[in-house]
Amino acid sequence: MAKRPRKGPATQEPARPVTKAGEKLQKVLARAGLGSRREMERWIEEGRIAVNGKVARLGDRVDDRTSIAVDGKPLAREGAQQARCILYHKPTGEVCTRSDPEGRRTVFQRLPKLKSGRWISIGRLDFNTSGLLLFTTDGDLANALMHPSSNIEREYMVRVMGNVQKEMLQRMIEGVMLDDGVARFADIQDGGGEGINRWFYVVLMEGRNREVRRLWESQGLTVSRLKRVRYGEVFIPSRVKQGQWVEMELKEIKSLYRMAGLPMKDMKRGTAKEREVMERQFNKRKGRAPSRSRGKS
Repeated sequence: MAKRPRKGPATQEPARPVTKAGEKLQKVLARAGLGSRREMERWIEEGRIAVNGKVARLGDRVDDRTSIAVDGKPLAREGAQQARCILYHKPTGEVCTRSDPEGRRTVFQRLPKLKSGRWISIGRLDFNTSGLLLFTTDGDLANALMHPSSNIEREYMVRVMGNVQKEMLQRMIEGVMLDDGVARFADIQDGGGEGINRWFYVVLMEGRNREVRRLWESQGLTVSRLKRVRYGEVFIPSRVKQGQWVEMELKEIKSLYRMAGLPMKDMKRGTAKEREVMERQFNKRKGRAPSRSRGKS
């Protein structure tokens, strides 16, 4: 009986080597200033990114030799080692998305225009909340500061309607079960006021959706005004009124990178024209009564 011929090595297709070289694609895109890593993951899933001429997939890794295209346009990476950081005083009535199907104003509309990259919001504030918002062109910085493990203090000035009892304050410090888990304030300080309208300063260590409002509502109280006045070591300056932005001071930017646990990048400052616009907005509102503030806020 004839033996069946064995397949020699030449007839077998060699296994394709698996390589883990390079960085995750979404990380490179975020560092280029296109958005947060989570946003970049959505772009990849939507088929907006191409790697070496082929539609990218989540899990792809790239290096300096890889060709990357976004919406059909080559990605410019030369600005990745420089970054900008600005502070914006958000008014109520603005959304934190880049566009809004209802046609509402977005926080990005008042910011200075960029020739390359884009502004990334470090966290969000809801439609009816005003106050401090930080923006950067450094996707790594934004991603690190927004990560749940960052544990960065966020301080809010809140006006509460209702009969506030000490027991309610204690419960909110110890922790209250909400729809998405236990939430608590790290600190609550009385801000004054009489009757059914009282002011408080509260501190959170995370940025869940409408968390300040939901904590007070869990005690049968209503928040009638909410303003963020501090993020980590950065306070909202009293001269920056609603709808205005300002370049952040170097010491403030250093504190952001320190909180994020990242080495600081070279800072790119605004153009002379942008500085003119920035100063003009301050001069335009000189003489108006300052908004209620605390300390540096």
